[in-house]
Amino acid sequence: MKDKTFLVAKDGAVFTYEKLLEEISTVVELPVYCYSSDVFEIFRTILASILAGVDLVLLDYDFTDEELNTLGIDSAIVNERIRIERLDIRDIEDLFESVANSQSWKLTLFTSGTTGVPKKVSHGISNLVRMVRQSERHKHSVWAYAYNPTHIAGVQVFFQALLNCNAIVDVFGLPRDMVLKRIEEYQVTNISATPTFYRMLLPMDRAHPSVKRLTSGGERFDSALAEKILEGFPNAQMRNIYASTEAGSVLESKDDKFTISDPQQCMIRDDKLFIRRSLLGLDSIVDEWYDTGDLVQITDSVKGEFIFVSRANEMINVGGYKANPLEIEEALCSHPSIESARVWGKPNPVVGNILMAEVVCSTLCSEAGIRAYLKDKLQDFKIPRVIDFVESIVTTRSGKIKRG
Repeated sequence: MKDKTFLVAKDGAVFTYEKLLEEISTVVELPVYCYSSDVFEIFRTILASILAGVDLVLLDYDFTDEELNTLGIDSAIVNERIRIERLDIRDIEDLFESVANSQSWKLTLFTSGTTGVPKKVSHGISNLVRMVRQSERHKHSVWAYAYNPTHIAGVQVFFQALLNCNAIVDVFGLPRDMVLKRIEEYQVTNISATPTFYRMLLPMDRAHPSVKRLTSGGERFDSALAEKILEGFPNAQMRNIYASTEAGSVLESKDDKFTISDPQQCMIRDDKLFIRRSLLGLDSIVDEWYDTGDLVQITDSVKGEFIFVSRANEMINVGGYKANPLEIEEALCSHPSIESARVWGKPNPVVGNILMAEVVCSTLCSEAGIRAYLKDKLQDFKIPRVIDFVESIVTTRSGKIKRG
């Protein structure tokens, strides 16, 4: 354990588990708000706050003063710290025991703000580690860390890696070539990321056989994208996770079809997914069941299988018809020249909205050519009126496509 790697930071700095324990033992004060761009500092602060029994709020380091004020946070006190007694941590097993016993500790974070102002959500340790798997088999994993460390998915991957003493290789926000280089250099075995991240990795000019497990979450699962990704990771199995900042990880599947294994936790009503209040990190919910806003479609009523269609608030009204931006993006990305795409609605007084699209192309293509291609795949009202060619797609702080 002495020399076992805990984290490889973006700048190449390597931290061992021994260094992590040493650093935790030197902490004598904690921030109320963890407002840092340093991934090691964020991880250390989370663990120190657990050991000290002090609740913690995670903030994105690029939050502006205006955004902080919108969230009800006084920017003048963001960097305030509180004194604590020096933490007594003997070894990694002692740390694990402290994490397991921290039932009163709360971590507060914010939703990604995909379609609006981020919401504040608080979770206890049981929600954050609900889907963590610990075994001898998992002790040899090396994780490509592809999520924002201040968001729910990043925190969950952190605990999955930590509680199995795995190495974490930070690749969040890095360009494709650097990500693939790190996967090869550190023999990464596990990647958990959004479909947007996986799409960024394409095309891959060589296979990466060290990767054994891929997990997709945060956005609708794209089976066509999965097929392309698995060509680059031929030894990998892919899993699809349904999770939210409000509830953490809830459902898991090997493809885009889900089933509800525990009807005490989830149910479908009016073509939407509802989650039991007890799973949530929202104190404001009074109803027993929480409307996630995620639209679903039953694909097999006998097996109880369903797929996610879209967020209800992301459907776009076009002349009285509902257009699903995710469906249109998938159609665009099936074009051989298009690497990634974003679709949104621009308000229009006549038809409600006109569809706008941005595309990143690997080879030269035209707006007219793309529209002609879409005619065989989409109804006319779903074909974007304006298609702009861009170098990159706008994403949220959590790495998902920015809506609106």
